Amino acid sequence: MTTQPLKTPPLDSSATSPRPPRRALRLPVGRAALWVFVGIACFVSVVPFYLMFVWASLPTDQIFAVPPHLWFGSAAVENFNKMMNATSGMALRQFWNSLYISVLATATTLFFCSLAGFAFAMYEFRGKAALFGFILLTMLIPPLVMDIPSFLVMNNFLHWIGTPRTLWVPGMANAFGIFLMRQYIMSALPKSLIEAARLDGATEFGIYTKVVVPLIRPILATLGVVTFVGSWNNFKGALIMKLSEDSTMTLPLSLRKITGGATNINADWGATLMMVVLTVIPLLLIFLLASRQVISGLTSGAVKD
Repeated sequence: MTTQPLKTPPLDSSATSPRPPRRALRLPVGRAALWVFVGIACFVSVVPFYLMFVWASLPTDQIFAVPPHLWFGSAAVENFNKMMNATSGMALRQFWNSLYISVLATATTLFFCSLAGFAFAMYEFRGKAALFGFILLTMLIPPLVMDIPSFLVMNNFLHWIGTPRTLWVPGMANAFGIFLMRQYIMSALPKSLIEAARLDGATEFGIYTKVVVPLIRPILATLGVVTFVGSWNNFKGALIMKLSEDSTMTLPLSLRKITGGATNINADWGATLMMVVLTVIPLLLIFLLASRQVISGLTSGAVKD
């Protein structure tokens, strides 16, 4: 008796073919949505800057035209001259005042805060925890509370009212900068590296300049950009410290002056937008120059090696 081989039914190719996982199917859609969102965000962020530069080159009667002009005009030189006349020829001097204060504030803040952060991160001394805790407590004080005491100190004791020193000296060693530097140095620099430098005969300040500073450039750039932008835009501080003379005025105060104050009566918007451009250009340049280091400093430690 012979046995017949069992006949198997034909396989359904559609049933046996592997299906791609749902995640793989959704990935292109999610990526496209992400790119659309990024594109819209970039458009919303860049267009106001572009229009600011365009409108600064237009005559005053065309700035508020409907539909708005989207290309550069021929009144840039005229608006620049109006800006100089509105500031009694002191616009470039006021630009220098703002630059001088911001550069000094940034340089001194980076130097003293990085030194203090290095000390708190790598040294042991009596009262270290209490002193660092006191520094952190000062961050809880609202800045508005310190306006009157700061004015009284600058006016009655130091007699600096009306001088640029009132804007950059008080913030040379601020609590936020010290805290930021201390935390970054503790995470980025092993103590064994400092000990090795000491064994090689390096002085303490030599360790700071030749070992610490090159390794903390990302956080220096981050703190530098934050400090520069804050000092450049410091309208309230310049107003309280009475930098109201044309020769000592900073750009934020001068911009308020040429717009007619809070009422904006009889404001020449061509001259105003030209001064806005003059105010914004250094901020754009400083961010473009330091953007890579800033991103590196902000994302440091976010990705595990």
